Amino acid sequence: MTEPELSYALGVIPPGRFPFRRWRWELWHGATLLATGWRTSERHAERALGTAAARFAHGLHGLHPLRPEAAEVTGRLNAGSVARLRWGVVSCRLVPREAAAD
Repeated sequence: MTEPELSYALGVIPPGRFPFRRWRWELWHGATLLATGWRTSERHAERALGTAAARFAHGLHGLHPLRPEAAEVTGRLNAGSVARLRWGVVSCRLVPREAAAD
């Protein structure tokens, strides 16, 4: 079985009624939005994105991950580059949403 390819979007939310900076993240599988949210730091948004990706990748195999927040992401998500998520024997590729649309 090939590893699934998920696309992601990660960026700063424009200032609004909240006086602090917020980072929005989205996780997609094709045209299906799997998870989305916002965090107050870029690092926390990256971790939330990795957690959601680990849950989805395990779900494809019929598994429930223990501690999905501890999944290892190789590569930088904020740089808009391709990254690989690995947790045990389950892995997936994380591709920026703009690159996945090409």
